Amino acid sequence: MAQSNGNGDLSFASKLWQTADKLRNNMDAAEYKHVVLGLIFLKYISDAFSELYEKLKNEVGADPEDSDEYIAENVFYVPEKARWDYLQKNAKQPTIGKIIDDAMDKIEKDNSSLKGVLPKNYAREGLDKQRLGELIDLIGTIGLGDKENRSKDILGRVYEYFLGQFADAEGKKGGQFYTPRCIVKLLVEMLEPYKGRVFDPCCGSGGMFVQSEKFVEAHNGRIGDIAVYGQESNQTTWRLCKMNLAIRGIDANIAWNNEGSFLSDAHKDLKADFVIANPPFNVSDWHGEALREDTRWKYGVPPAGNANFAWVQHFISHLNPSGIAGFVLANGSMSSNASGEGEVRKNLVENDLVDCMVALPSQLFFNTMIPACLWFVSRDRKNHKFRDRRGEILFIDARNMGQMIDRRHKELIDEEVKKISDTYHAWRGEGGKYEDVKGFCNAASLEELRKHGHILTPGRYVGIEDVEEADEEFDEKMKRLTAELSGQMKKSKELDGKIKKNLKSIGYDI
Repeated sequence: MAQSNGNGDLSFASKLWQTADKLRNNMDAAEYKHVVLGLIFLKYISDAFSELYEKLKNEVGADPEDSDEYIAENVFYVPEKARWDYLQKNAKQPTIGKIIDDAMDKIEKDNSSLKGVLPKNYAREGLDKQRLGELIDLIGTIGLGDKENRSKDILGRVYEYFLGQFADAEGKKGGQFYTPRCIVKLLVEMLEPYKGRVFDPCCGSGGMFVQSEKFVEAHNGRIGDIAVYGQESNQTTWRLCKMNLAIRGIDANIAWNNEGSFLSDAHKDLKADFVIANPPFNVSDWHGEALREDTRWKYGVPPAGNANFAWVQHFISHLNPSGIAGFVLANGSMSSNASGEGEVRKNLVENDLVDCMVALPSQLFFNTMIPACLWFVSRDRKNHKFRDRRGEILFIDARNMGQMIDRRHKELIDEEVKKISDTYHAWRGEGGKYEDVKGFCNAASLEELRKHGHILTPGRYVGIEDVEEADEEFDEKMKRLTAELSGQMKKSKELDGKIKKNLKSIGYDI
């Protein structure tokens, strides 16, 4: 994915986006994303098919039109009239929309894992066929699916970049399918899902899984050591997820149903090694009243008007005895006592489930300005591989981190992700020496937590960083000086009152 990390480079992905966005004309971003992402997906699988096709043509006894040959190589079989060269030849035809729809149908029929996944509404009247042809020509200029580019994950980065751009263009609705890359990366770097079952019951477009696979690759692990499970209630988003995983060859069990994870848990018997998730914040219409007696609420019944602690307990219910979960929640989850939330949080702490809390910077999300945090919940905090941290929680305050990437959004750069994750692993005894750092991190005891009423806001525990006068930010300095002035004025008022009282006692009434 194209990323602002200080080097000022503008990748071809962003240039491709700028051109594609011009072709959008008056089409809504929510609708246009399926047009573009569907074509990028089609280009990728067609390129991968063509490469293997040419190889098979030159092999004795091989049949380049035998779909089984492609299945054996984990490559999608693409029928003749669905191949990119055929589409490009017909890009200027007024019937190009129907040609693409037919191509998508043919691909689904020959690849069962894609059944019901691909967009098939290119022939609709509202889609400008001339601009559609121009979009095909644009995407056709890039060899997205050849072996060299696949090894560099070029297509994956283009796809991910476009997901982010569409999330930004859609605003609030965009967050339903996209979690910012830096947040996913931080979760994955902290959890280190090298091996085992990875589960996300609200998986959006699959970013958590993609980053998990990238993590294994980056650390010389084996992709096959991870088994991926997910669930998504929005069918449109489920399709994005299936395509997102398919272009990377990630085999995953991603379920879809309208009811969602609370009412219809598609992986009810799954016990995962890792749960990684970004559930929707503060959902009020989650059918809480109908689920008051649900067996998942072992630590307290979540309020009917807010699903935050329903999600937390749903995640825990899917962890195996040594499993660990990392997830995003609204900041209110750390301190709210409304409708029994405080009691649930207290029970989670007292049962030694909460491992670490991270306060995130503002402006990381495309879809909301609600401040967010990361929770890490572990079922086995006495695991012999790690330092025994029972009865203790690590608090990390990262609110002052993050770099502006445009006028409205920040992202955590790689160095910041590393600082946070290294701190967590040092505290767990997995390398490096852990020390509390004023204003950044603190390992708080259960006694301290009880004093604070089991509130989990990192700012309460890490303290305030010592700031040198010359380096103090203007806004922070003004806040400090204003607070000092307010205190001095209060003292002055009290002193004036005492003086008047003393003067009055000796006969002077002023």
